[in-house]
Amino acid sequence: MLALLSPGQGSQTPGFLAPWLESELATSLINIWSDVTGLDLKRLGSTAEADEIRETSVAQPLLVAGSLLGAAWTFQGDYSNISYFAGHSVGEIGAASLAQVMDANTAMQLVRTRGVEMAKAADGTETGMSAVLGGDREVVVAALLALGLTPANENGAGQIVAAGSLAALAKLAENPPEGSRVRALAVSGAFHTSTMSPAVPVLSELAKKIDAKDPIIPFISNKDGAIIDNGREVLDRIVGQIAGPVRWDLCMETMAKSGVTGIIELPPSGTLAGLIKRAQPTIETFALKTPEDIPAAQEFAKKHGGG
Repeated sequence: MLALLSPGQGSQTPGFLAPWLESELATSLINIWSDVTGLDLKRLGSTAEADEIRETSVAQPLLVAGSLLGAAWTFQGDYSNISYFAGHSVGEIGAASLAQVMDANTAMQLVRTRGVEMAKAADGTETGMSAVLGGDREVVVAALLALGLTPANENGAGQIVAAGSLAALAKLAENPPEGSRVRALAVSGAFHTSTMSPAVPVLSELAKKIDAKDPIIPFISNKDGAIIDNGREVLDRIVGQIAGPVRWDLCMETMAKSGVTGIIELPPSGTLAGLIKRAQPTIETFALKTPEDIPAAQEFAKKHGGG
């Protein structure tokens, strides 16, 4: 069985989209999505500096565009070898579009609004995020809660992202949980916590206007690793996830328990493939980085597909 994965914020690197803009199809799609989002996605994905594409309202549409382009070029609409779709955080919007819960233009509109509203919610809050690497999960989570922090992303493989006030994060760095180390992340707020609550009603109103279709292939949700086959529920979960923790660890467990033998991570790839290698080493991984990888990705899909 094969799962197709869309990465989340932080995976982007300068110029990652450039190789994917060499076809007329890709150029046409990027131009359309640039109109939808009001962003010059071609420039942002090819020549913009790291600081510019790190900004939340820019990074999120750029990431979803990358996943959609990579999938369009590689699979050309034929997902017969795919058994599950999943995405990490904002990557869920890309995954939901590939599963045909909503079309690509709608997904780009949704993700642009998501990025803008999350940036607004973070503005002036003096909050941030730090990765806690290593340590026992229960010990780490208890330490975060004692400091008033939220385990916002539980990524498995000994990685939990703490979110909350900068003061509390500083205390965490000064006294890491036993067996762990703490690394501050270059983000502008406490994503996937109650800090993001102001963004939820705005996204909820937009989501109500979307004619959500049931996914053509089951969707694995960040909320709890559940397999979802109802389009409206997929969309509702994506909206609610803005202010709720990401349980990528449970998504990986679901893949393993469901018999997934291989995953392809869409561009900008590498992060999720690395997590799966460490947490679920029996699952084979393929990081799709450039169009040169497409023939190998198609063979990988044939090898693991059809389950």
